[in-house]
Amino acid sequence: DVCLMHGWALPYPLKRYKYISLSKVSLGGLTTAFFSSSPGPVPTAPAMQGASLCRSPAFQAQPTRTSARRSACSTSAVLAPSRSVKAAKSHTESLQQMRLVTAIKTPYLASGKFDLVTYDRLVDAQIEAGVDGLIIGGTTGEGQLMSWDEHIMLIAHTVNSFGDRVRVIGNTGSNSTREAVHASEQGFAVGMDAALHINPYYGKTSAVGLATHFQAVLAEGPAMLYNVPGRTGQDIPDDVILALRSHPNLLGVKECTGNARIAGYVGRGVTCWSGNDDEAHAARHEHGAQGVVSVTSNLVPGAFAALMARRDDELAAKLADLIAWLFAEPNPIGLNTALAMCGLVKPVFRLPYVPLQREQRGAGVKILEAVREFIPGVKDIRAMEDDEFTALASF
Repeated sequence: DVCLMHGWALPYPLKRYKYISLSKVSLGGLTTAFFSSSPGPVPTAPAMQGASLCRSPAFQAQPTRTSARRSACSTSAVLAPSRSVKAAKSHTESLQQMRLVTAIKTPYLASGKFDLVTYDRLVDAQIEAGVDGLIIGGTTGEGQLMSWDEHIMLIAHTVNSFGDRVRVIGNTGSNSTREAVHASEQGFAVGMDAALHINPYYGKTSAVGLATHFQAVLAEGPAMLYNVPGRTGQDIPDDVILALRSHPNLLGVKECTGNARIAGYVGRGVTCWSGNDDEAHAARHEHGAQGVVSVTSNLVPGAFAALMARRDDELAAKLADLIAWLFAEPNPIGLNTALAMCGLVKPVFRLPYVPLQREQRGAGVKILEAVREFIPGVKDIRAMEDDEFTALASF
């Protein structure tokens, strides 16, 4: 719908709506508008006919499927500031039922632009395996290497193609409150179900600053907060989270500091998802976590769905070597390499990410073969040669 307003052509057909511009926000040259939910003809004008390519440089025209997703308009209507606190809380509670959320990989073409055909295939496999939600443009999806235009457009594509089959959570967090608020406005305008918000990193703030930042972003709509001090350099204090626990838009916390912290939050009424794949099984079945936001489920979604549904120590043990290998280097290096080795994505990296070294890939072949039965769409598993990989500095 955003592209329709600007005469852009997405790589899939869009429903057309009568539109009423209720509010507009601008970020990185991208302007979004909220629409009415009534389908109807759009006034014919040259700008509405669309060009052969979307203006966003991240996207190239490719054939993709369009779902019968509820419109972004109806979602933004549900999320409008005028809704009652009771309605907001009800919507939040429905999102809190998610057990397995995959931080989905963003695949690339040889040019470094988004490979939407492969992306759609990966998302399809996730949904078929029973995943409840997807994080779009998270750390694993390399949102940190995207422009905001790319970021919002990928959220919009996911909503249009899959939003009636899976929960779409856009990573619209930032170390700038202004950026996080604007990106969240745009994400909700294109129909995402919830936002993921990290605490401000690098330019760290005080506990009061953290609380004020989170209040500002929670005002935009449902959100999962994300505590990963190993990446941000700052732990979110318990007091900050507990002060926000009654906020109608707070889903809960993706917690990466361990299961003791999760158990403490759960005991005080805060919904938690483990952010550590190696601890997720115990987090779910021993410490009260609702589920996991997973990296490894990109490769083995059905197996992770099973681990969240019931306790299965044998299955957890089968996946232990895979998880350890995937995280031998900072995420998403291991996952990107593994997906390429399995023939599921093109071996293209955006720098500064590079593939695992040849020796590491050789060890990974045996590990991947051991869990082949759990990897949907796997082809020949190969260590690959160094010159088969591409790492791009510009795209």
